[in-house]
Amino acid sequence: MGQLAIHLNDADVTVFDGQKVVYREPGFAYLGNESLSTGIDAYSNARIDPRRVQNRFWSDLNTKPFSDHRFAHLSAADLASKQLEEIWTVVGDDVSGLVVAVPGYMSPKNLGLFLGIAREIGLPVSALVDSAVAATRREYGGAVPVHIDLSLHRATLTRLAQPGMVQVDRTEVIDDVGLGVLSDIWLKTIAETFVQQSRFDPLHKAETEQMLLTHLSAWIDSASRHGKVEMEMQSGEITYRAEIEALALIGAAAPAYQQIASRLRALFRAEDVPAIQVTDRVARLPGLVDMLEARVGGEVFVLEPGATARGALARLRKHAGDSAAVSLLRQLPWDQAGIDVTQQSSENNATGMPTHLLFGHQGYEIGNLALVIGSQESAGERFLELDTDMPGVSRRHCSILQKNGQCVLEDHSRYGTFLNGHRVDGSSILQVGDAIRIGTPGYELQLITTKEVHG
Repeated sequence: MGQLAIHLNDADVTVFDGQKVVYREPGFAYLGNESLSTGIDAYSNARIDPRRVQNRFWSDLNTKPFSDHRFAHLSAADLASKQLEEIWTVVGDDVSGLVVAVPGYMSPKNLGLFLGIAREIGLPVSALVDSAVAATRREYGGAVPVHIDLSLHRATLTRLAQPGMVQVDRTEVIDDVGLGVLSDIWLKTIAETFVQQSRFDPLHKAETEQMLLTHLSAWIDSASRHGKVEMEMQSGEITYRAEIEALALIGAAAPAYQQIASRLRALFRAEDVPAIQVTDRVARLPGLVDMLEARVGGEVFVLEPGATARGALARLRKHAGDSAAVSLLRQLPWDQAGIDVTQQSSENNATGMPTHLLFGHQGYEIGNLALVIGSQESAGERFLELDTDMPGVSRRHCSILQKNGQCVLEDHSRYGTFLNGHRVDGSSILQVGDAIRIGTPGYELQLITTKEVHG
């Protein structure tokens, strides 16, 4: 079979052989009475026998025994090893090299343990590469790319540098905002819809709850494409039907989506033109891409299914390495034609631009002349002076002004300025409803807009 590439994302661990995807199954493990299984077989028992199912072994790879007495003789490393062995059974043993794309949240300790497992079961790992780098095969001219992917338990956002190649600049990981969390939210939302429309509760029995989970991916995909989905489930001899709008699914997921959008905004500076690169699993989530475009601006680029494994193998096929000395690659050359991203697409809509900064009960107008915020007023500047007793406030901490049709926050401090809970990287674009925090525990300032009333 030659060389393979594997993408270690527990939402669906993917193996590519250079021509096609030969394995794509979730990172689930099921401990039956007589055997241990992984992937789809384990997933099919996730709601029928949940206490015998584990799905965090890839996201928290370690050798510590599980606390659950059913798994007390096993560790996450044992379950990961079992899934790798099952993959090896599927792809065969005539593999000369394995290129592995790993998520940005895996630590050096996690990677070292993975390589140890690979050696133990005879996997010929020839290269490790950051998954965002593996997926990015072209330059985004005039823009700053950020790669977004979701695993079962996390969202990973990777800001990429482009010094003649693609390179990891900064990685942000959002815990408990993954596909597993979203699935739980949507299962409950869809179950409530069935109850309201047909008086059938699919969560009442484990078998129908598993059936709901099995249908979920197709229903979510259909809702994303068509704006609504007609659903049906069989229980006994009765068929139950319900219909749900994509807007209901988007509303249920909004808190999770907002976390992703807020963290993404913090990765871009005011002068950046965003190029938002998302995996196909992210693009299938109803409303998420639209929210990112509305909240962040720029352009969104959707990758093909299996793009991470494909990109890894295409550029590292000839890479040879001793698995005992393999190190993580965080940069690679491009192998596809670049694309130019225009500034126009990243500009905020004027209706979303704040007109005032609200501090306490007083509003401060935002205009072309910067409003400087800090602990020591400077002559000749519009200044909002804060109490010097608050730790973490610089004399000239930050400033806000309107520039090029945008409301811009610039951080001048050594302590940091926080936008919606995330530290600003030098500067950022502000929107109505944003919150700025300065100091520790800090002052909070709100961005608002006012409309003139004409008699």
